[in-house]
Amino acid sequence: MPKTVGAQMRYLVKQHKGSTRRVAELLGITQRTVERYVKNQIKKPRKDLAARREREVKKRWQPQIRAKAKQSAATTAGILIDTRAHFGFTAAPGTTDDARLRHLTPALPPRHAARLFEAQEQGATEQQLRNITAEALGEMYFRDNGRRAHGLEVEFTDLEHVEFDLRLVLSSS
Repeated sequence: MPKTVGAQMRYLVKQHKGSTRRVAELLGITQRTVERYVKNQIKKPRKDLAARREREVKKRWQPQIRAKAKQSAATTAGILIDTRAHFGFTAAPGTTDDARLRHLTPALPPRHAARLFEAQEQGATEQQLRNITAEALGEMYFRDNGRRAHGLEVEFTDLEHVEFDLRLVLSSS
């Protein structure tokens, strides 16, 4: 997020397609005052204006950061899941299918993150999202990405907690 008053004002002007008038109306100040902030002619705003400016910048900045994080997770970085739940299995005869409480923190590749985001955007229910998460955990953790336990189906029940961590990868440009 821009740190200085001038940078924050320039950001707000940019977000309003270059209109200092719209930013002035938004913040309840004159257009000329906005222009002076943009040119760094004023560096210390009044407290009430500082609070309004900060709030408006944050309101616009956070969605951009979340969108970048989601894009990165879905294409390059993947997603980290921390969960504590009962996991049971449906597998070949002679194997255990007893559910037991496990605490898992696997990193899932981008394809699973993309699938979760897509389902969420399409209005998937919590149960549908749990099923997608269980399939991803089954593939990555229990079946080791297809290297073992072929045919194992994972059941994700008695969920105590689940947290998703988007690992944002920012380029140096």
